[in-house]
Amino acid sequence: MTRNKRLRRLSTAMLTVPMLTMFASGAMAEQEMNGHKPPVSTGSGVFYEIYINSFYDSNGDGHGDLKGITQKLDYLNDGKPHSGKDLQVSGLWLMPLNPSPSYHKYDVTDYYQVDPQYGSLNDFRTLMKEADRKGVKVIMDLVINHSSSEHPWFKEASANPQSKYHDYYVWADENTDLEEKGSWGQQVWHKNPNGEGYFYGTFWSGMPDLNFDNPEVRKEMIKVGKYWLQQGADGFRLDAAMHIFRGQTKDGADKNIAWWNEFRSEMEKVNPNVYLAGEVWDKPETIAPYYGPLHSLFNFDLGGTILNSVKNGRDQGIATFAEKTLQLYKSYNKAALDAPFLSNHDQTRVMSELGGDVRKAKLAASILLTLPGQPFLYYGEEIGMKGEKPDEYLREPMRWYKGDGPGQTTWEKPKYNTGEVSVEAQLRDDDSLLESYRTLIRLREEHDALRSDSLQPIQAGSASVTAFKRTSGKESLYVYHNLSREPVTLQIKDFDKGKWKVVFSTSKEVKVKKGTVTIPAYSSLITEEDKKS
Repeated sequence: MTRNKRLRRLSTAMLTVPMLTMFASGAMAEQEMNGHKPPVSTGSGVFYEIYINSFYDSNGDGHGDLKGITQKLDYLNDGKPHSGKDLQVSGLWLMPLNPSPSYHKYDVTDYYQVDPQYGSLNDFRTLMKEADRKGVKVIMDLVINHSSSEHPWFKEASANPQSKYHDYYVWADENTDLEEKGSWGQQVWHKNPNGEGYFYGTFWSGMPDLNFDNPEVRKEMIKVGKYWLQQGADGFRLDAAMHIFRGQTKDGADKNIAWWNEFRSEMEKVNPNVYLAGEVWDKPETIAPYYGPLHSLFNFDLGGTILNSVKNGRDQGIATFAEKTLQLYKSYNKAALDAPFLSNHDQTRVMSELGGDVRKAKLAASILLTLPGQPFLYYGEEIGMKGEKPDEYLREPMRWYKGDGPGQTTWEKPKYNTGEVSVEAQLRDDDSLLESYRTLIRLREEHDALRSDSLQPIQAGSASVTAFKRTSGKESLYVYHNLSREPVTLQIKDFDKGKWKVVFSTSKEVKVKKGTVTIPAYSSLITEEDKKS
């Protein structure tokens, strides 16, 4: 969602840890919601977020489009598990693709069409079929908290109080405090541009909130969801999922959750394996109840904890935070599937956050891709694209070439990303960030333990190391990440007696000697007990 949101990502995550176990103990595990289970995750389980306008241009107009994504599917997943030539992602998240007057398209004017800039419904259906053929799931951004102020519904509603569409939106009455502020201090009541009165808009005047107290609105949005599933979508990323009903009160949250239960139940009538990932940008205690109706929620605070730890060279409780939040989420739904990520379209890009240090970017990726859940990557993250606010510069054109080339989008002149960072350059470098991502995603696909929901923090004996155990069946992996700029030597019981083997390391300089292991700076190590010894 495009917004001037309060940023809590790199400073507040660990403040909530002591509270989580307490909160979870009082949560109702029966909110598993009628046996609700997440869809079966195949392959690596890694999803890839795409801003369509910036990804790949199929027709030379400078804008990315749906045909362009279809043409670049082999880069993302070529359908050949052992080719080593693709990212091997299991899913795509397409940012908004409906018609819209804005560049970002988070203000929709037609919920049943594709923006002509991106192509046609046939292009969408083709992409769905080709992705399915390669075993790739596709979810699309569903923006139903609000419409565009240019939507025909709002135009009629704002001009005619007697129209049925007037009640599609939220209007002030004589008791309304027009100076009311939203949750990050923003103005939420806006003057009607086409008549008298004020309407409610959480984000800005160009995005009037829809009135979900109106049964007709709920019915319409269920119709919208079913329509896109019928076109081939596998599910939705649900924008602003916590803002559907006004206010941050318990009553408002309960109504939100009831709505998403209704929505999920209706979507499952079309596709029993529909996947719903929600955006609830808040503390874990607020997020947790949404795991009743939704399969996944984006873990903003975990991403902040990872990046803060990598930046500062000291573990700020990555594994502890991940474990406690997962316990909390599972108290609401045993099938909860965390959605960890490092950055998205609203946040400073990873490489900018880490000061352009490729070693740190590789380490952050290693941590993300060895934790539980269904990780999400933001396009260009795998090659180290940079970007800082304003939002347009977080969404710069994907860099395919060192110079110009077919498919390169040109809708925006890059400020942060030029030819020195590109897919073309990194394909020729076995030590590139891109190759690191490919290797880590393949590793995740090959080891059930890395895709499981198990996580047990390990006390490594060093503040600069985050360590944890991942288990699935008979497989137990011990994961160590050195966050510091110096090598770290750890004591590992019986390591010198042949009871352990190195499964994976990001460095060839790992040294094992007399019950100790030395992990080089900014490096990761995965070991496994050798039960044959």
